[in-house]
Amino acid sequence: MITSAQKAPQAPQISQAALDESITAWALAARAGDADAVERFVRALHRDVVRYVAHLCADPQAVDDLAQDTFLRALGSLHRFEGRSSARSWLLSIARRAVVDSYRYAAARPRLSDVPDWQLAAERAQRRDLPGFDDGVVLLDLLASLPAERREAFVLTQLAGLPYAEAARVSDCPVGTVRSRVARARATLVDLLEEEAAEPAALAGPAALVA
Repeated sequence: MITSAQKAPQAPQISQAALDESITAWALAARAGDADAVERFVRALHRDVVRYVAHLCADPQAVDDLAQDTFLRALGSLHRFEGRSSARSWLLSIARRAVVDSYRYAAARPRLSDVPDWQLAAERAQRRDLPGFDDGVVLLDLLASLPAERREAFVLTQLAGLPYAEAARVSDCPVGTVRSRVARARATLVDLLEEEAAEPAALAGPAALVA
C-alpha cells in the first residue's frame, strides 16, 4: 500500500523586528546576570558582528579578534545598556568603534600590506555547505567594488537588517544620507549584475559563428 507523503510542518518564520526584540530582551537579562541570556545574545549576533567587521576591516587575519573584542567590550558595558535602541544596533556600534580603534593602533605600526582583503575574510566566515553560498560569494565580490560608505550602509540595512534610523546611528550620519547611500549602492549593484549577465552572451556570439 502506497501512502502519500506528508510535508513536515515548518517552523513559523520570525520577523526581523520580533527577533530584535528577543535579542534586546536577552541583552537586558544578561545585564541582570542571566548567564543563559548572555549565551543567547552572543550566539544570535555573532554572525552579524563577524560579517560587519569583515566588511570594515582591511586585515582578514584580524576579523576574529575584532569580533571577540566587540563582545568583550559589549559584555563589559552591559550595565550601561538600557534598551533605548535595539541590542543589534548597539552592538554593531561597538563593533565599528573596535575597528576604528584597531586602525588607530595599526597607524602607529608599519603595515605588511596595503591591499584590503575584507571580502576573503567574509567568505571564510560563511559556511560553505549552505544553499546559496555561491550567490553569497558573488555578492561579496560585487560589494567590493562599492565605495566604503555605500558598502557599509548596504551591509547594515540589507544584510544585517537594521532599520535606516538605527543604521544612521551606527554610521554616525543622518538617516537621509544612509538612504541615499543604499539607493546608490543598489543602483551600482544592478548595473554590475547586468554587465555580468551580458558578458556570457557577448562571448557566445563569436563561438556561435565558429560553430
